[in-house]
Order: sequence, then structure tokens, then C-alpha cells
Amino acid sequence: KEWFRENMRFVDPEEHVKYQVELKPGSPSLVDIFKREKIGANDTSAAVGYAPMSRTERAVLEVERFLNSREFKKEFPESGEDIKVMGFRLEDTLRLTISMAFVDRFVPDERSYFRAKEAILERVREFVGERFDFSDLIVELNVLDRPGRGLDGVYLTVLGTSADSGDSGQVGRGNRVNGVIPLNRPIGSEAAAGKNPVSHVGKIYNVLTHRIAEAIYEQVPGLREVYVWLLSQIGRPVDEPLIAAAQVVLEPNTKLSEVASQIEDIMAAKLDTIRDLTWELAQGKIPLC
Repeated sequence: KEWFRENMRFVDPEEHVKYQVELKPGSPSLVDIFKREKIGANDTSAAVGYAPMSRTERAVLEVERFLNSREFKKEFPESGEDIKVMGFRLEDTLRLTISMAFVDRFVPDERSYFRAKEAILERVREFVGERFDFSDLIVELNVLDRPGRGLDGVYLTVLGTSADSGDSGQVGRGNRVNGVIPLNRPIGSEAAAGKNPVSHVGKIYNVLTHRIAEAIYEQVPGLREVYVWLLSQIGRPVDEPLIAAAQVVLEPNTKLSEVASQIEDIMAAKLDTIRDLTWELAQGKIPLC
């Protein structure tokens, strides 16, 4: 309920949300994992993380965060929190398609809606232009809109989310742990949300692989891209993955033999801190989308 109050301005967690909370016993064999001397992975699974984010990925992420920032909501109160940003780069042209729920109490008529929409588009163009150097930028907002069709031709909601008209979300369909859905990158099969932070590698390794990749990219010179893979085996200690591998794209004058040992050291050091990571996850200190 606190999350709803802090993140959804017009959703009343008492009036607008129904809750179903169920506590049930787990599988005996998986529950036994917690009784062992070293807690093992509760699944055989793999995860992959990468660094750095591409220019397009960063643009998509920063635009979404800007549109959902307090500053933006103050400037455009008619903007709801239900926002999707799709980015597509062709050569040096970035095309952004944005879906944004509008809040009906701030939109008295159709003309006001389209006037606000144009102002938001201009603000997004300004935001991207100040931070990125794409040679051309195309931004479109709520492309299903049609002037002259009244309520059928605009994206209006009561609470700022399409959920109030029955559009539901599903775990696994949302952002990856780095905040985007990178369709041209290797992606693991596990969704991080809804899993326990102590033994479920679907949560732990999803976060850890990105952290390791970021550390390697930041600390080892001569790398263009870094991909980190972790494979668990059910019952095996979480901090002892069956496979821990790094795949790197080198700068032209860098040799793998020059950086391999440093990469291995960083991976080993990060695996040694996995218990600190699980504690941060348990406390909700790490965002998962």
C-alpha cells in the first residue's frame, strides 16, 4: 500500500486495489535447502548481464524516468504513470514511440488533450536533444489517437494507468533488471520479480550478472562490451555457480591475454559478496525493473 501511495498519485490503495495474500507450504525438498549448512540454489537456471548500455538503451531508459519524475508530473499533471517507451535506431536516427496514459481530471476537452500532447512531445524532444547526439530524432506519442472521435480517439484514464480499464500486467513481461527490454541482447529466461532473494537464482543471478559486467567494464581498460553468464545447479551453493563466464568485445589494440586475469579477479570478488547482495534484495534496496 505504501508503494502505491508513493508511486501512483491517484491510486487509493484502500479503495482501488483488491489484495489476495496467500501463504502456503513449499515443496519439502526445496524447503530443506534452507536447513543446510550452505544455502543452495533452488533451481537449475542461467542468467546473463551486460555493460555498457547502448546509446539507444540509455535514451529509452532516461526518457521513461524523466516522464515519471516528480519534476515532469508537476509540469504536466495530466500525465499518468503508465508509460511505455519503445526506441528504434536506424543508422543515426532515433525513433521513440511513447504510450502514456492521460489523467481525465486534468483534461476538460479534446482540444486540451491534443494541446497537452503536443507540449509533452516538444518537452521530450528538448530532453533528448540536450543529452544525446543523434543526428535526427522522431518522437511519437499515443499514436492510436484520432482527433474528432471524442473519448474513442484519446488515451484517457481515471487513475493514470490502463489497469483501471482492465488491462493487466504479468510478471515476466516487464523490464529486465537494468530497466529496459533489450531485444537485440542475450536475455535469460527468468523473471526477477516475485522470487525469494535468498536462494532463487532467477532473481539473484539476474542482478549479479549485470553488476559484474558493469564492474568489469568500468575497471578493465580496453573493453568495448562485456557479457557475463552465470549458470546455477539446483542444490549447489548460490555463491558457487556451475559456470561463471565472461564474454568481452575488445578494443582494436587490446589483447585478451592482457585483461583475462583482471576479469577473473573481478568476477571472483563479486561472487564473494553475493550474501551482501541477497541482503540488499531482501530489504528492497535494489530496483528490479
